[in-house]
Amino acid sequence: MRNRQLHEALAAFAEEAAFHLASDTADGAEVPFEVVELGGGRRESPLYCYRPLTASFIDERLSILGRLPSFLPAVHALAACGGIDAYLVARGEARVPQQPRARAEVALRHFLTRAFEDCTDFELSPDRLARAYEELEGMVMEGRALTEVVAPIMGLALTSDEIALGDGLSLVRADACEGAPADAIRDREDDHQVVLARLTWEAAPGDEAPLRHAQVRLRRLLTALRLYDAAGIVLARTAWTRTGGGGWQPFAIGAGAASRGVCVIPSQQEDELRAFLSLVTRRTPRSGELAWALSRFELANDRARPSEALTDVLLALRALLEPEGAQTGRLAGRVAALCAIPEQRAQATERIAHLVALERAVVAGVAPEDSALESLVDELTGWLRALLRDVLCGHLDSDLRAVADEILAEEDQRQRTIV
Repeated sequence: MRNRQLHEALAAFAEEAAFHLASDTADGAEVPFEVVELGGGRRESPLYCYRPLTASFIDERLSILGRLPSFLPAVHALAACGGIDAYLVARGEARVPQQPRARAEVALRHFLTRAFEDCTDFELSPDRLARAYEELEGMVMEGRALTEVVAPIMGLALTSDEIALGDGLSLVRADACEGAPADAIRDREDDHQVVLARLTWEAAPGDEAPLRHAQVRLRRLLTALRLYDAAGIVLARTAWTRTGGGGWQPFAIGAGAASRGVCVIPSQQEDELRAFLSLVTRRTPRSGELAWALSRFELANDRARPSEALTDVLLALRALLEPEGAQTGRLAGRVAALCAIPEQRAQATERIAHLVALERAVVAGVAPEDSALESLVDELTGWLRALLRDVLCGHLDSDLRAVADEILAEEDQRQRTIV
């Protein structure tokens, strides 16, 4: 077995499907048969046998099987594989779907049919499962090596053992992550529960360097988690990787900052988290003002001191809301217009202007202690997070300056009307 995650997902689906199919036959559903001639010599009478049409019986129940809890994890695990085309062709599929999910669903149907081939009682024996899985894995893994990476995340807690995020990425409680390196799952003083980001993929010759691929995927995950919650979620300094089931090797992955709280994900919130992370990851730009502001937001989260994070947050906000330059002094009013309700905009504008002045004091070395700055910088960071979230989720236009100026113009018009 070269791909444990794929094996576990397919085995779980096969077991659940076996229970459902066996229940149907117990309730009276009949598996159709065909008569097959076994042959015989010219002087012998031909022999016949009845062969169960298991594939037809399964095909009639695909819509029901597709609603089983184990169906989507199995589809996602297959979709992450790169050699499904060869498997489908070998199984006699005339038309291979172009979309990865469609290919995975067809491959899953063939795998299930193979597991119960010539079977009418739908009892899933270990030999049948092993035969069907080895046949599939041998084709989809041809010329590829399974690479795994685990990275501890601080500031995050799960109530479920695992949250699958798709494309080989998942969040796993360390105590439920079988085979994880011991150094990655040991208890930490600042984290009662250790959560691991687990990434698995099949590397083919010529693919991007495994560590670079892992660093990019994990960094994007961290950015999305930080936009989701203000707990100050961070990656550990060290992650671990292994290829083809070999030994774990450590490598540097994060800055190692300390989390400021814990974001707990209850089971009923998992779908919301999964959808948010998927949306933000897909819509995160790779260049432009928004991408630059996101990078500054990340730097601010990695800073150990509020006074160090202040400039990063202000630079991000200026990139989004003050393209004319800091000398115009329009930043405070525009942030307040977007982030504060009308009754509180004046106070918010004053606080932001105060933070702009404090930045100059930080540069000059005469700023207050970090303890006095912490709540103010956290509030400003929260406003930046809200703006970034709303733009990436499509709730706000990416031209935030224009949106803010429109709000301020409407407010000014109302004030004139009242006067």
